[in-house]
Amino acid sequence: MGSAPSRRRWSWGSAVAGAATTAAAAAVVLCRPRDPSFELISISLSTFHFRPPAALDIGLTLTVHATNPNVVPVRYGASTVSILYGGAHLGTARLDAGEQPATSCRLLHLPARLDGVELAHRARAILSDVARRHMELDAAVEIAGEAAVLLWSRRFSVRIDSHIVVDPVFLDVIEQDNRSEMQLYLA
Repeated sequence: MGSAPSRRRWSWGSAVAGAATTAAAAAVVLCRPRDPSFELISISLSTFHFRPPAALDIGLTLTVHATNPNVVPVRYGASTVSILYGGAHLGTARLDAGEQPATSCRLLHLPARLDGVELAHRARAILSDVARRHMELDAAVEIAGEAAVLLWSRRFSVRIDSHIVVDPVFLDVIEQDNRSEMQLYLA
């Protein structure tokens, strides 16, 4: 006659080891850093001053939708966004230092200034773009920050390059291509 099948004994140690392994695997999958995303929602004119003979001061507010897809909150330092037209530096926007909660979206309102001298140098091309209601701009920024939970922290920087097509008459965003690349640093 056959022998009875052997029964393995259940133990708390095996259960805890299995749960810990499963939790570690889930943490690796869920905590893999992902690049944030940014989308320019709107542009609004905040100031326009003309002071003869050639001083022109144009202020804009850029409304940007920022998404942190990561499971940890991030803190970031102040940064300057470079605004380019035809490869030339046309102005800057300011991103103040701040923080963004985990897996969240928020609207950022960035004050921007356009350089009146550069606008004057590029007046013919800009007027042509206004007549066509089609202006192509580029923007670039590097943002440094830190993701931290309790005793764990990781420094990072993210570079964002954007190509934006706007209607210069109504300041509507027609299309955009935003690319971001994140670099993590050892603590």
